[in-house]
Formats: sequence, structure tokens, C-alpha cells
Amino acid sequence: MNILISGGSGFLGSAFSRELMTRYRAQNKELQITWLTRDSSQAHPDDIAMMTYDELAGTDKSFDVILNLAGAGIADSRWSDERKETLLASRVKPTESILAFIARSSAKPKLLVSGSAIGWYGTQGDKPLTESSGFETDFAHKLCDDWEQLALKATQYGVPVAIVRTGIVIHPDGGMLGKLLTPFKMGVGGQLGDGKQIMSWVSREDWVGAAIFIIEKSLADPANTQMTDNNSLKTTNDTPALVYNLTAPNPVANHTFTKALGSWLNRPTFFTLPEFLLKLMFGEMSTLLIDGQKVLPQALQDAGYNFKQPTLKQALEEQN
Repeated sequence: MNILISGGSGFLGSAFSRELMTRYRAQNKELQITWLTRDSSQAHPDDIAMMTYDELAGTDKSFDVILNLAGAGIADSRWSDERKETLLASRVKPTESILAFIARSSAKPKLLVSGSAIGWYGTQGDKPLTESSGFETDFAHKLCDDWEQLALKATQYGVPVAIVRTGIVIHPDGGMLGKLLTPFKMGVGGQLGDGKQIMSWVSREDWVGAAIFIIEKSLADPANTQMTDNNSLKTTNDTPALVYNLTAPNPVANHTFTKALGSWLNRPTFFTLPEFLLKLMFGEMSTLLIDGQKVLPQALQDAGYNFKQPTLKQALEEQN
């Protein structure tokens, strides 16, 4: 397999790359991973190739799969108008570059896997949400939908697309858990608001495993003969376009998450950050902390993926 990854050096892309190399070496399969980057001097493992966006615009290389993960962190800072523009541009520009490459390539990729987030569904409380569910309009939805709709244009060139809507990824190396470790270790961690909001999470190990599963399943079945109405997306052509929720099958309330994290670290969790303070601190972005989403991985489970860490306890204790 020859795979191109935007965002390859990030929290998810780097873990994906390591696991894919480990699996393919164990199976004596050929593999070439290329990270797409804006900085040609970026540090990277010796066995991973690097390609800048300028080089992509002129290359005659071909790739079996493109994994599109580039994008600024949605929860990294307050959503000012400038920050919203940055969040959108950091997703749109890399995707546009990938689409331009696909359009002029004589040997098209067999699959484009493009990132998104469960924010696509908007705020819907504790209502169970699967890939066939509708959405509530807010900034997170619009950001995700604009990104998804752009990626789906790859189907116009005959390239199948898999959209992966990612939940809260659990691993101490980064993401939400990485940011929470310091305050919790100091004994000042606690629940957010009333703690009743549902958190749809996934371990990084299962995120990586699910992404590889989706890729290998698609390559083995290019026509996606097992696609269903539950996770197929509407396009203007017959090229397959699917969506998967990359979340664990057991979402939990924030209160439960807080207690589990405190227990794992052997630290108290007496503190509470009230809703009004979260809104004051984070503005509109506080919706990510206050308003829950109960997003379920129906398409993954229907396709036969078996979660290695289906419970939060396992995700915290079985870190790799």
C-alpha cells in the first residue's frame, strides 16, 4: 500500500502511521507512508517520506489511499471570528490541494478517508445519534459539514470517500485527556457544569484500529457492496461515499468520566466548574464542554469492527 497522510505528524496521524507500519511489517506486506506537510524540514521517522503541498501540486506519483486529517484543533482556543476562519481554512485548504491532485492524477486513489467530528450532529443532548441521524445547526456542525462536502467532491473523479466523524479521543499523549492530566494530578480536577452531559469518546487505539479497518475493508471491496442506507451519503454520482462514527459503543456522562479519571490517577475530584464560569472562560466554545452528544458507532459495528477498548475503564488502563 502507498498512502498519503495530511496531518501525519499529529496526535492521530502519528499513531496511525506507527500501527500501520507495525502491522504491515509483521505480515511482510509492502507499505510506503508519505506525510503531506507545509514544512519540508519537519522532523519525521526515517521510514516515512515527506511531501510538501507545493510538491503535491506537481508530482506524478500515485497513492492507493489518502488519509486527510489536517486541521487546527477546534478546542484549542476561544471561537473568535478570526479563530473560526482559521479553523475552516486549516481544513479547507489542505482538502482543496488533495482534490486538485486527484483531479489531475491519471492513476486515481482507491479511497479518500477524510476527517470530520461528531460536532456535525450539533447539540442534541442525550438523544442516541447514529450515522443516519439528522443534525442541529451550530458552528461546529457548519465547520464539519463544509469540510465533509468538500471532501465528497472526490467522488466526482471516481474516488470513493469515507468520512470519519471522530469523538473525544482518549490517550495521555494529547487530545482532551492530555490537557486534563495536569489539573487532575494536582487534585483540582472535577466535573464540568452539572456533569450530566454525555461524552462520546473513543480510545486512540480503537480510532487507529477502526481507521485501518475501514481502509482495508474498502480496498478489499471497492464497490462497497455491503454499504447500507444507514451510512451512505448522497452525492451527484454513483461512486460510494460512506460515513462512520469513530466513537466507542459506551458513551458516559461527564460526571462518570470525571470519577473514572480521578480513580485512574488516584486523585480526588471534588471540584466543579459551574456552567456560567465555563461560558465566561470559553465563550461560544463552551458548548463543547457543556452540551452533550450521545453518538454511537453503528456503522462500524454493523461492518464487523470489534472494539479493543469498548469501556472507559479499559481505555484509561490499557494505554499503548
